[in-house]
Amino acid sequence: MTAARWRPCGDAAALAEVPDLAAAQRLLAAVEAARERGELPGVLDIVPAARTLLLRCTDAAALEHAAAHVAALPLDDPAAGATTPGVPPGGEPVRIPVVYDGEDLAEVARLLDVDAAEVVRRHTGTRWQVAFTGFAPGFGYLVAASGEAGPGSLAVPRRREPRTRVPAGAVGLAAEFTGVYPRASPGGWQLVGRTGTPVWRPDAEPPALLAPGVLVRFEEAR
Repeated sequence: MTAARWRPCGDAAALAEVPDLAAAQRLLAAVEAARERGELPGVLDIVPAARTLLLRCTDAAALEHAAAHVAALPLDDPAAGATTPGVPPGGEPVRIPVVYDGEDLAEVARLLDVDAAEVVRRHTGTRWQVAFTGFAPGFGYLVAASGEAGPGSLAVPRRREPRTRVPAGAVGLAAEFTGVYPRASPGGWQLVGRTGTPVWRPDAEPPALLAPGVLVRFEEAR
């Protein structure tokens, strides 16, 4: 069993640390499923990240119960994270049209030893899923969906020198992740394209288009 290391965060919250992103995704799926079954009363928020999961509860007693329950969950089975709660099996992904004219498209192609058309084919041919959010409101860190072989790797390093300003809607790559910048901000991801689809609208409900668990398909805009 993958053991989570618990760190207290105040009186009624704790951070579970796990070895890697895959373990964090399995932990999230298992915890969400347990909450849906009614096994985690008092859990208010579940906040995933790359190697952690934050549980915020109503009080210390609820937190103690949740931590003990989570510690007994089987997390080493890859099937435990195959279906992310909130995303029904076979559910339709969010479709985001992209104009693939990013400033780093040629560099990404060089790093992968392919041409630009192959980068686009791989990006549009992968079914992505939001693993967690962060950096800025509405910024989702997307990885290849569980069980998704995809048409090929797109893992590339961040830029050596971050840009001082990346425009809203820029689509980038960094390590195993892809993402859409929700607003203009500094950034160090490799930019491969741009979209006019807003991923963060404070006046919408919910304001974030890309919440953890959401499936995404990028489509080349013509």
